[in-house]
Amino acid sequence: MDTLPATRARGITKAFGDVVALDGIDLDVTQGQIHGLVGPNGAGKTTLLGLLLGLAVADSGDLEILGTQVGRALAAPEGVAGFVDGPGLYPSLTARQNLAALAALRGREARTTGIDEVLDQVGLTDVADDRARGFSLGMRQRLGLAAALLTKPRLLVLDEPSNGLDPAGKKHVHGVLARLAAEGTSVVLSSHRMDDLEALCSEVTILATGRVVFSGPLSKLAAENRELDYRVLTSDPAAARLVAADTAGIQVVDDAAARRDAEVLVVRAQVPALDELVVRLVQAGIALREFAPVVSPLEAAFLALTEQQETVR
Repeated sequence: MDTLPATRARGITKAFGDVVALDGIDLDVTQGQIHGLVGPNGAGKTTLLGLLLGLAVADSGDLEILGTQVGRALAAPEGVAGFVDGPGLYPSLTARQNLAALAALRGREARTTGIDEVLDQVGLTDVADDRARGFSLGMRQRLGLAAALLTKPRLLVLDEPSNGLDPAGKKHVHGVLARLAAEGTSVVLSSHRMDDLEALCSEVTILATGRVVFSGPLSKLAAENRELDYRVLTSDPAAARLVAADTAGIQVVDDAAARRDAEVLVVRAQVPALDELVVRLVQAGIALREFAPVVSPLEAAFLALTEQQETVR
């Protein structure tokens, strides 16, 4: 596989009048990686995705996509496809006609065959001849993904691709993205769904007020994160509570969940102390039936880092 990065951004700034959308953004996406982009509303995610898709140009900084320096003219970089703020579709056309029209618009260099193939990839074969106006939000998202796949992109940029999908549809789309990444396609996706990002992404970038507050592997994010609340369910709740109270770095949390269910123990600690608690529970002969974060490490870090940035601002 080519070792060139799929995307390399340094010091990217973008303002709309007095509003600074991006303030010195750095971003690295390697080939074959699914990279998550997360941040509160107004953090600059949509603006950054627009730059990657050639829908906007940066005011300053350097942006390199698939080995090519991006200039100052609006143009979709070669090898890049995707959508921002939902896919653009023709409601009066069928799914198949939408894809045929989009392929024709892209000209001779675009791939104009394989429409049935991409419809099958996203699970829309059965509705290929139905008009898009009758599609649900999730079906429109999948048709937008099919449109992006027509050109066999090397970089796929997606904004909330799981929006409106039922569990089966989400599982299907996740499978498509995982296969694309395994075949060498890079994916940058923005989502408010932390579970989607944790299931799909090897690395994430967290934005707040137009700045990067974290970028790197999810494992590093969990390790650097502050204290986490964990839900602990054991074979002996009373004994587990005593062990937890006697373990350094562990705080037993008297939260609503614990008050509702006496068998649930909620503890707050950093990761090393949580590891020690597990060891001590096992040594005490207490069986662990559940040991899971109340809030995922990504969501906990997202809340902590973005709230901290807002306070600094």
